Amino acid sequence: MAHLDVIRETRRKLAIDGPPRVRAADDFATVTLPERDCDAIRDLLIAERPGTIIEIGLAYGSSALAIGEALISVGGDRHVILDPFQDSGFRDAGWEVIRSAQLDGIAMLLRERSQIALPRLAAEGISADAAFVDGSHVFHNVFVDLYYLQMIVRPGGLVVLDDYWWPGVATAARYFETNLGWRPHAFTNGTPGRLRALRLPDPPVEPGFKELTPFWPGACRPENLHWIDADRRRRS
Repeated sequence: MAHLDVIRETRRKLAIDGPPRVRAADDFATVTLPERDCDAIRDLLIAERPGTIIEIGLAYGSSALAIGEALISVGGDRHVILDPFQDSGFRDAGWEVIRSAQLDGIAMLLRERSQIALPRLAAEGISADAAFVDGSHVFHNVFVDLYYLQMIVRPGGLVVLDDYWWPGVATAARYFETNLGWRPHAFTNGTPGRLRALRLPDPPVEPGFKELTPFWPGACRPENLHWIDADRRRRS
């Protein structure tokens, strides 16, 4: 059986039968990325023809299989996955399906928090063509993830976020959209409002220390702009 056929069969079995182990009843349906969204990510990445992809959050492996399918389809050869809970929380259920799909030859699992691993990867000079972010949904964690991903993902590359409808995810991403020139990239298919693809600018944008465009919810309401007016008066 060809490698792509193995991956697709593993994806099919995971979607129908579920993972080998779950943390609790119904956890797979709650946590895993739906198949239609996995297909949307796969198709988007195939169009990008990436060589290296960073993924934050493995869980039961649904999105990782789709990313692996995209990489193998275009000749990509590096999939770096960050998940500190793969052994303690998921008992390696996600990594087991990656191995079943024979993707462990291109995939590397780092069992540590992305906020710790990404700075090290950036310092080591790793470069990626795209990233998929589905780890912590707490604002400051997502912000740190995106801050270091801008150093790792090449200019013009893509960062895709899951659960953009969560306020911590959307608010963190909006900083990079409003202040660093990250631009939305259209998805075809997928669950409306769930996924957000952002293309990094080329060349990168580096705002001055006196510049900050409001990005948090409600920041542009007139009653919340007093601090901007005060700052402008101080500088005039």
